[in-house]
Amino acid sequence: MHKILIIEDDPFLLSMYVTKLEANGYDVCSEENGEKGVAVIQKEKPDLILLDILLPGKDGFEILEAVKKDDAVKDTPVILLTNLGQRRDIEKGLELGAVDYLIKAHFTPSEVITKIETVLAEK
Repeated sequence: MHKILIIEDDPFLLSMYVTKLEANGYDVCSEENGEKGVAVIQKEKPDLILLDILLPGKDGFEILEAVKKDDAVKDTPVILLTNLGQRRDIEKGLELGAVDYLIKAHFTPSEVITKIETVLAEK
C-alpha cells in the first residue's frame, strides 16, 4: 500500500482528499502546517507528497527545496496542488523538482487520484 502525505491548510479540501485517497486504498497522512509538514516527511518517508504552496510556517516552495536537499527523501515525487496559476509559480515549482503542478480549480479529486496513480506507476 502506497503512503501519501498531503500538506494542505484548507480543512475542507484536506478532509476531502484524505477521504478520497483512503477510499482508493492509500495509506494517508496529513499536515496543515508547512514547518510540521517537513518533519512528517522525514518521519513517515511517504511514497508521494501532495503539496499546497500557500501554507502557514513554510510555504510549499520551501518544503519542496527541503525535500530535494534531503538524501533520505529527495527521490520522493511531489505533486504541487495549488490555486496559484501564474506561469512563474508553475515554472518555479517544476524547476525545484515537482513532478507535476495541478491547479485546484482545474482538477477534480478523481483526476488528482489518476495523476497520483500515474506518478506512482512511473516511480
